Amino acid sequence: MKRTLFRNQLLPWLLLAPQLAITFIFFLWPAAQAVRQSFLRQDAFGINTTFVGLSNFKALWNSPEYLNSLQVTAIFAVLVTVLSMGFALLLAVAVDRMIRSTSVYTTLLVWPYAVAPAVAGILWWFIFNPTIGVMPYFLDVIGYDWNHISSKSDAMTLVVIASAWKQISYNFLFFVAGLQSVPASLREAAAIDGAGPVRRFFDITVPLLSPTTFFLLVVNIVYAMFDTFGVIDATTEGGPAQATNILVYKVYFDGFVGQNMGSSAAQSVILMLIVIALTVVQFRYVEKKVAY
Repeated sequence: MKRTLFRNQLLPWLLLAPQLAITFIFFLWPAAQAVRQSFLRQDAFGINTTFVGLSNFKALWNSPEYLNSLQVTAIFAVLVTVLSMGFALLLAVAVDRMIRSTSVYTTLLVWPYAVAPAVAGILWWFIFNPTIGVMPYFLDVIGYDWNHISSKSDAMTLVVIASAWKQISYNFLFFVAGLQSVPASLREAAAIDGAGPVRRFFDITVPLLSPTTFFLLVVNIVYAMFDTFGVIDATTEGGPAQATNILVYKVYFDGFVGQNMGSSAAQSVILMLIVIALTVVQFRYVEKKVAY
């Protein structure tokens, strides 16, 4: 293993300085300000500020709206993760079996990842719009009256589909790379022993894909909790009746619309701790079952 030696001890720090500055300015400093703000209460104009200790956190745990948002976020994150990873794996397996046109299909399937979350939300909002959308028309033919404006289940279905569709391309890339790294000799040996395609997939491919699956599991949960804000804002705005009001959207709404900065900051701190806790649990317990 080669090591790079610098004659000037200042040079490595100069090379790291841009990244360190970005991390401090856009990550560490805002996080520190959120923690500080969570212990304060100030008016809507930011003139008067009062230290209230843990009052903001206590108020959240006694708030039915916040507890409902926790439940909605858990359901939403699980559905988005399972749906996006499941479809991505299915598409990756289909592409992996193709000899020709693999690059063409890969390019076409990757395109949705370049779409911004808000644009993806608006796209699916038009598709499922009860008045001008295509899908409500076909659903009405089979006897289902779709209306995500008034139906909680329809609204959750809409945001889950839009969010999962946006993430399928990302998962697809990693699954394709993981499938291509599986030795063909193992599959051929299993086929000679009489194992069918399904058994070869679950006994050979799935275990060897576990590192990729574990990585995507962590990424998708973080994505569902943070990066889906644009989808929610462009489609349902947390409604109807708080049915799609996930934690990251509630942080925005309470802070920028309700002007309750202390409660919003406390919510962001709790959300950050939840994601850190989930990541630690995944790396500590789930990773033990991963075969590298």
